[in-house]
Amino acid sequence: MADLRNYQARVATGARTDAAIDEGLRAYMIRVYNLMAIGLAITGLAALGTVSLATTSDPSAAVAQFGNGTLLTAFGSAVYLSPLRWVLILAPLALVFFMSFRIHKLSVSAAQTTFWVYAGLMGLSLSSIFLIYTGESIVRTFFITAASFGALSLWGYTTKRDLSGMGSFLFMGLIGIIIASIVNIFLGSSALQFAISVIGVLVFAGLTAYDTQQIKEMYYEGDSQLVAGRKAIMGALRLYLDFINLFLFMLQFLGNRE
Repeated sequence: MADLRNYQARVATGARTDAAIDEGLRAYMIRVYNLMAIGLAITGLAALGTVSLATTSDPSAAVAQFGNGTLLTAFGSAVYLSPLRWVLILAPLALVFFMSFRIHKLSVSAAQTTFWVYAGLMGLSLSSIFLIYTGESIVRTFFITAASFGALSLWGYTTKRDLSGMGSFLFMGLIGIIIASIVNIFLGSSALQFAISVIGVLVFAGLTAYDTQQIKEMYYEGDSQLVAGRKAIMGALRLYLDFINLFLFMLQFLGNRE
């Protein structure tokens, strides 16, 4: 009888422990998604603010024209036509490397601030899409991307299948996209660009599910508040990059050009 009571007590203790882990994991994942969502909001606002300041309908206030004839202010000319545009393109990449190599030495507030700055710089860099594609097609593609991302991330979170084997394959695909994109800068091939877009959608669709599972498995209930905070921020950064790249590749299919 005593053995039965001891067994029941152990079962009850195990159930409480599992419930605590599940609750902690849900809170951790919600924090990751919230950070990612805030980052996307900052990027969107920065992009809209940049294109608003960069363009004008008043010919007397314009100092240059974009390729499609959009009138640019002095600020727009600096952002889109001057060498400053390369700084805006490369600065987010530099911050990603900074966060990746320095995350273990940053406080949670410093890492979070760096992520916000990165998201803002991405908004500056991506603002030119409003000059290339119609606003309606950008909004439509964003919501399609959001729905696709949500479904893929949910699958990555709930599936019992081990996705770790996909990692090396997806990384090789990502390297291939980068190399092909660089080559196509010189070739200007529309067929190659189409192939890059197709592969890009497939790669970042896979990365969305893969990264979600990896972020889930990074959770450890014994982590300190500092370690858990750093993990959440890096997880949010990974999913943010998956979303942005999936959106940009889908925009090449679904976007209507100005």
